[in-house]
Order: sequence, then C-alpha cells, then structure tokens
Amino acid sequence: MIVTFEKEYLRDLYETGKSVDKKYRFQPEIVRKYRHCIDLMRNSPNTNSLARYNSLNFEKLTGNRQGLFSIRVNKQYRIEFTVKNEGVETVVTVCNILELSNHYQ
Repeated sequence: MIVTFEKEYLRDLYETGKSVDKKYRFQPEIVRKYRHCIDLMRNSPNTNSLARYNSLNFEKLTGNRQGLFSIRVNKQYRIEFTVKNEGVETVVTVCNILELSNHYQ
C-alpha cells in the first residue's frame, strides 16, 4: 500500500519520531508503535492484509466516522485512515492518531 499523511504532524511523527507542535507530542513507546503500524501498512498489499494481524483490531468505522478505517496502536490509541484504490495500488491516507479515552465524547 501507499501511505500518505493528511496532516504534517503525522508525517513528522513517522519520519522523525516527534512533532514540533506541542499538542501532538506522544510518549516514545506510542511513537515507536505508531511507526511500526505505518510500516505494516506500507508492507501490506491491501487493507484485507491488515485484518490478519489480530493485535491491530482493523475495523471499518460507522456513525459520524463513517468512511474511515482504524487500526490500534495499543489499547489506548488508534490510527484512523481513509482508503482509496488507484488502479492496482491501494492508497491509504492517515488522518489521525486518536486517544480512545476521548473516543466516545
């Protein structure tokens, strides 16, 4: 899959492990797992391949998040993304890394 990033801080977290915006600073362990999840996405041929990893809890979201998919970074955080097929390539756009404690508010 081709992975793109909707927001600059998401790209920074993946490429450098940190963000210049203080609002988007995460613990080193969360960043490490975030980068690992993005690497898994890059190395997967399509989103169906993500479902093979039980720890990712790959799911299609519903309700006000309809049109988004998510995988878990850990029990506390998840990555939300959109999926678009362009020819034979699957393009995933990472939209958000979300703390689940704020998920239902």
